[in-house]
Amino acid sequence: MTDKELFADQQNVSRETLERLQTYENVLRKWTSKINLVARSTVDSVWSRHFLDSAQVFDAIPQGSENLSDFGSGGGFPGLVIAAIAAEKLPNLSVSLIESDVRKASFLSTAAREMGLTVNIHAKRVEDIAPLSSDVVTARALAPLADLFIMTERHLRPDGTGLFLKGEQHLTELDRASKVWEFDVTTQQSKTNPSSALLTIKKLKRAA
Repeated sequence: MTDKELFADQQNVSRETLERLQTYENVLRKWTSKINLVARSTVDSVWSRHFLDSAQVFDAIPQGSENLSDFGSGGGFPGLVIAAIAAEKLPNLSVSLIESDVRKASFLSTAAREMGLTVNIHAKRVEDIAPLSSDVVTARALAPLADLFIMTERHLRPDGTGLFLKGEQHLTELDRASKVWEFDVTTQQSKTNPSSALLTIKKLKRAA
């Protein structure tokens, strides 16, 4: 079974969504030869290494969510994958991709257009954008949790949810963040790396 077939089997998405993601892979391969979107060693395993990793974040989006902001979108993970799946399964979900690197933001715009997706792209730093009042905030390998929470507080609704893909140091990051922040957390082992985790953060606020 190829990585693409494995993705299709696990995610149960339509042929149209798979075609969108295939277009995404094609654009990613083309642009990766020019700018550093993903490690080139991972391009050949994009479906299992990046698409499936991002899709597990989509699966964790709470029901009723209307808008989602992805911080530091870079090559589009997880935000652009979420937008591709949402076009089929959550068509009313508005997705914003925030990426301060102008070249990467240009890639995101090109990829979204060729995939036939409507997304909001902010070519600015997270800190420089007016509060977005998002139902969901996502990020993948962007910053330590304590720093990420500073960004999140600005843009997440009080009753919103943070969905963060973190590496093998996630427990240490949670411990450090808990010294400054109060939050509820659910930890789910990553589907693509047993040492990594998807963190679901709720009720985020600064510790008294």
